[in-house]
Amino acid sequence: MLYRSHVMVCGGTGCTSSNSDRIAKCFEEEIANKGLDKEVQVVRTGCFGLCELGPVVVVYPEGVFYSRVKEEYVPEIVEEHLLKGRVVKKYLYGESVTEEGIKPLEETAFFKKQQRVALRNCGLINPEDIKEAIAFDGYKALAKVLTEMTPEQVIAEIKKSGLRGRGGGGFPTGIKWEFAYNQKETPKYVVCNADEGDPGAFMDRSVLEGDPHSVLEAMAIAGYAIGANHGYIYVRAEYPLAVKRLQIAIDQAREYGLLGKNIFNTGFDFDIEIRLGAGAFVCGEETALLNSVMGKRGEPRPRPPFPAVKGVWEKPTIINNVETYANIPAIILNGAEWFASIGTEKSKGTKVFALGGKINNTGLVEIPMGTTLREIIFEIGGGIPNGKKFKAAQTGGPSGGCIPAEHLDTPIDYDSLLNIGSMMGSGGLIVMDEDNCMVDIAKFFLEFTVDESCGKCSPCRIGTRRMLELLNKITSGKGEEGDIEKLETLANSIKASSLCGLGQTAPNPVLSTIRYFRDEYEAHIKEKRCPAGVCQALLKFRIDPDKCKGCGICAKNCPTNAISGKVKQPHVIDQDKCIKCGTCMDKCPFDAIYKK
Repeated sequence: MLYRSHVMVCGGTGCTSSNSDRIAKCFEEEIANKGLDKEVQVVRTGCFGLCELGPVVVVYPEGVFYSRVKEEYVPEIVEEHLLKGRVVKKYLYGESVTEEGIKPLEETAFFKKQQRVALRNCGLINPEDIKEAIAFDGYKALAKVLTEMTPEQVIAEIKKSGLRGRGGGGFPTGIKWEFAYNQKETPKYVVCNADEGDPGAFMDRSVLEGDPHSVLEAMAIAGYAIGANHGYIYVRAEYPLAVKRLQIAIDQAREYGLLGKNIFNTGFDFDIEIRLGAGAFVCGEETALLNSVMGKRGEPRPRPPFPAVKGVWEKPTIINNVETYANIPAIILNGAEWFASIGTEKSKGTKVFALGGKINNTGLVEIPMGTTLREIIFEIGGGIPNGKKFKAAQTGGPSGGCIPAEHLDTPIDYDSLLNIGSMMGSGGLIVMDEDNCMVDIAKFFLEFTVDESCGKCSPCRIGTRRMLELLNKITSGKGEEGDIEKLETLANSIKASSLCGLGQTAPNPVLSTIRYFRDEYEAHIKEKRCPAGVCQALLKFRIDPDKCKGCGICAKNCPTNAISGKVKQPHVIDQDKCIKCGTCMDKCPFDAIYKK
């Protein structure tokens, strides 16, 4: 059925948690009440990317973008926009409204420099309807591969495209497939790593929620290329919406004959099943993940042999992450040369990042490799809130490093990030401003790694804990000369001797913060001072006598009676009694209390 207008309501996890499902129902009810249900269709889509502005509603064909939509807005939008053709400007995303007119979503600063390949269908289709996926060329690449190409040609195309694994290591995808293809032992398996565990990362989840069929199609293509007939998607159970939509997509693909026996009447059989992970970060490491798929304890094993030789059930296995697979159908349909024309010489294509932390446009972006950090943060991301100064960006999660302001013009690609002490990782990008303490940031990521270590090897199990003890010592005001050097020695030993990628990269946040923010470590140790005013043990709250009016509000609210003074005269804080809770500063109506 043809409709004159489509109301696209974001159905990703972020907007769903902001009541977008109820917004969609309100639109459906109101549209029906106005008799427009034969003319206007409401579509629940995947993530548009601008998570900060949810619930998000985009109306096509105009492409106008309503942000932070509330239920009470819906009747007016239906009446004015959908019935009378007058866009309701007061509910639009602010940047959309200009003197020249209304800018469509694609022309806003957030989207203008993006190029969507992995996210090409997110926000455009209903992920729970296979017919919509097919209408947007879903399974067309699989049909082309099965009817026009040999397995060798498929692998050659992926190699020529320059696609590298988007899960962190950046290993060339085509070469990995070729290794598995060359193995004579059967059966072979295809595995999708959807165990996205980095703090602040939600790229793979959004692809699975918004376009699950692209991943299923790519896994079938991979199966044909290496000679496998079965696949597993390992997804963490904390992603219930992604799991639900994946299962719907698998069931629909089987019903349409796109998974299962004799696909496209070519004699090729391929099926997929879901394996749920219990949220262990170490299971993002490929050998630990494969152990978990088999029902074993999620611990890594030494390599070689690599999974392409001995993987799941000790059989040849290829394992790629969600974003890597999401690129495959587009490469097959558009050609390796098209994909290779995007990005840089050694890092082809695009990369999806989850922008979080101290940034105005929190959300999901996909940019060509080689885009600078400055462009991502200040143009696409809208800069730092409240006029604060940019301090650092953490890429690669607990495995990555902190990039300071001096490297804002570094192009984002695999090699450039490694050169400055960070890494691509799966794509989390956390922005920090002048109020962040970099020693505390290093401690945060190391706490995560210590908690998530599987404990199999002693460098990771014991070494990271010793590093964390040193960081706790420094941030509590007990740091000593030589502690920084001890951290560096420990870090380099752990990197050199840990069994898997988790341990080998765990010291990166500490090493990068020491490299670029050594002065903050020294201030904590030598001056017993936290320059950012974050580490509680090193804080001192003081009252500015020029601003204090002597109202006594701070003294009344102090839980330890550490504040004294006469009425209408400046008060003082007894540092021996002060527990540094900050209540006095929060309660002072004259901003007379500060911390240093």
